[in-house]
Amino acid sequence: MSTTPTPSHVFVAYWLYQADPAFGRLQERERRQAQAEFLAALERRPKSVTLRGVYSLVGLREDADLLLWTHGPQLDDLQRLAVDLRQSALGRYLTQRQTYIGVVTPARYDSGHQPSFMYGAAPKAYISVYPFVKTTEWYLLPYEERRTLMAEHGRVGRAYAVPREQQLAEREQRPAAAAPAAEEEAGGGVLSNTVDAFGLGDYEFILANESDDPAELCRMMESLRKVEVRRYTSQDTPIFLGRLRTPAEALAAL
Repeated sequence: MSTTPTPSHVFVAYWLYQADPAFGRLQERERRQAQAEFLAALERRPKSVTLRGVYSLVGLREDADLLLWTHGPQLDDLQRLAVDLRQSALGRYLTQRQTYIGVVTPARYDSGHQPSFMYGAAPKAYISVYPFVKTTEWYLLPYEERRTLMAEHGRVGRAYAVPREQQLAEREQRPAAAAPAAEEEAGGGVLSNTVDAFGLGDYEFILANESDDPAELCRMMESLRKVEVRRYTSQDTPIFLGRLRTPAEALAAL
């Protein structure tokens, strides 16, 4: 049985870059040297910084090609890595299109709800990252009402966290009447990662959902559109979809 991780002082950074087309016109030797310099900067990052994943967005977004997801206890160390990457030969050809900074905090409504990466969950093949802002009306609701609304949201999310194979196996062991129709939409092994961003940028939360099948991300998000708490959403775009690659593979795609 997993235990609740200690959430204090864990900062999260999502860096989204777009490559200058001029980089692709360089001689192959120059490109490889620039990529090697960028990879070396990643390798010599501060020991406190964890590189959760490097993702290619080529063909998935028109305004971003590369996503780096890092986290660690010291925001200064994350910034130090960002500077090293920017000053590398490849970094000079990368424009930072979005920067999302967040911090892991104790859960407000469910003590067991923490980002999946805090439990040591391995990254999935695809990631969907986006900012989130609630309406002012949401914060004026009584706490108990907010907790009740978030409980419904949490039930939908947890249903999609269970791998589809497990869902199907459990379903086969139950009488058909015991499985509600809505359950047929759940499953997929989706990992959720939500961090606070109040005062750290333009948003209140940064969300990152992971799955080995992007179709599962689509199904889950459609289901979450139907919960009551959706009425209190002010903003939840732009959404960036990325494919997990090795750092070298992601850079080779630029």
